[in-house]
Amino acid sequence: MFLFKKIIGPLFFPLSLCLEIFIVGLILLWFTKKIRTGKVVISIGVVLFVLFSYGALPKLLLKPLEQQYPPISQLKDLPKVKWIIVLSGGYTYDPQIPVTSQLFHSSLFRLVEGIRLHNLIPGSKLILSGGPLFDPVPESEIMANIARDLGVRRENMILESVSRDTEGQAGLIQKIVGNDRFILVTSAAHMPRSMALFRKLGMQPIPAPANYRIKESQGEKINPAMFFLQVDGLEKSTTAIYEYLGLAWAKLRGRI
Repeated sequence: MFLFKKIIGPLFFPLSLCLEIFIVGLILLWFTKKIRTGKVVISIGVVLFVLFSYGALPKLLLKPLEQQYPPISQLKDLPKVKWIIVLSGGYTYDPQIPVTSQLFHSSLFRLVEGIRLHNLIPGSKLILSGGPLFDPVPESEIMANIARDLGVRRENMILESVSRDTEGQAGLIQKIVGNDRFILVTSAAHMPRSMALFRKLGMQPIPAPANYRIKESQGEKINPAMFFLQVDGLEKSTTAIYEYLGLAWAKLRGRI
């Protein structure tokens, strides 16, 4: 099931979807007499590619996910809890580069937010959650190495090094925290699905979203970059669609 998700899901990501439409259009142009249909199909692919890469649609898709839960940004909002859980977000184990470069951006932002909260809450412990995917070393170990280098004591960290996805993380973390309330740190876009999965098991997570992709600049409202297609826009669209697919899949299987 895990490999099925990893293979089928990406077929619906913006870049893959547009490429699939382009291929269908080219087949119609080159190998059939449906020239006009082929042109229409390719035109649809181009329009979708532009929409997914331009700023407006990615923001429209991603913002509702990121704004469901407010961040813990002020000291007065800090809850008194024992556990701070940081969910993994992807990595590549490569001992030839710095350990901070082995984590994907989402994982690194989540970890930094978890460490920030840990430093602000006396007596708290970090639970770093993430097992091995396609690498020999669990992601939780890489996160622990970075946390240690940033000043977190090893005795203040607990590693969950078996899970392969968010659903697995929820079940394994439940065995550690029991009925205790805890802070849950993950990407803002990933938080709705994470909260739903944890709550379905009867747990009481306190959301602490990190790694926001939609940011409102307080400076100039007109930026030259906003008039051009952006790889960042395509990445934001991909993130949003990934989460919507994840929510739909979890709901279909009764996990949320």
